[in-house]
Amino acid sequence: MAAGVLLGLVAPPLASLAQPLLVPTLMIPLALALVRIDWRIVAAWRRRPAMLVPLQLWLLGASPVLVWAVTLALVPLGLPPALQQALVLMGASSPIVSSVAIALIVGLDAGLAIVAVLLSTALVPFTLPAMAAALIGVTLDMGAAALMLRLALLVGGAFAVAWAIRRCVGADALARHRQTLDGFTVLNLVVFGVAIMDGVTAYAIDKPGYAMAALAAAYAFNLLLQACGYALFIRLGRRAALTVALVSGNCNMGLVLVALQGHAPFAVTVFFALAQIPMYTLPALLAPLYRRALAPERGREPAR
Repeated sequence: MAAGVLLGLVAPPLASLAQPLLVPTLMIPLALALVRIDWRIVAAWRRRPAMLVPLQLWLLGASPVLVWAVTLALVPLGLPPALQQALVLMGASSPIVSSVAIALIVGLDAGLAIVAVLLSTALVPFTLPAMAAALIGVTLDMGAAALMLRLALLVGGAFAVAWAIRRCVGADALARHRQTLDGFTVLNLVVFGVAIMDGVTAYAIDKPGYAMAALAAAYAFNLLLQACGYALFIRLGRRAALTVALVSGNCNMGLVLVALQGHAPFAVTVFFALAQIPMYTLPALLAPLYRRALAPERGREPAR
């Protein structure tokens, strides 16, 4: 994905060529992730509502309010209104689907990540339009109802495709071909990374100040949301808190971008595109921190 984002930046014609594939390359990885989910893990979390309800309230409710409050203080200091809108929408988005894979790679709680992604992705068509209307007045040339409908069609379509695949193919066949599905998912993410950069390079050359501010804000607010998520859920242990941090900062802006296609200022689109860069570089940069933070908990695990 990181390679795709960079390729889209340095090869604008390739980004333009891939742009029509933006919607399918967003929906296919989401559907494949839903196909691969072990629903027994999800079912087990139903017995922990005291954990799940606060987590969803944070991810879809408190998070955008926090971003709105911080950006409101920054607007008088020169933060562009379009960037404030984009940041609030980022805070209101559900976590990226690939945060489950990232959790596995860096040693975090993939089960918790699955539940966080699944529930928030199912709920975001209803929560994001309401938060956008309340916090930024939905000044994106699109009504809240229309935005809700688009999000519901995207998310609902992915759930429907995943259900059909599981019914037709079967769990055993899916397990046998997991490497093929993983490869197809990676390919789609690379193409998505290229497609989302359409027009961004030219915009960045024309308005380098905004592009640099957008990239800096993407890193800063990703880390802010991660830090707050960690602090709010540290009582669950470092591994769980770091997992909440991961899903808090890495928001599925691609889903919002596709829902808003043609109904948002291009400056908002530029932020969504550039914000992909920290999402796929920060996990690697933070890997040493994860190892140090998790070392005491690993030391307490019983020998196998």
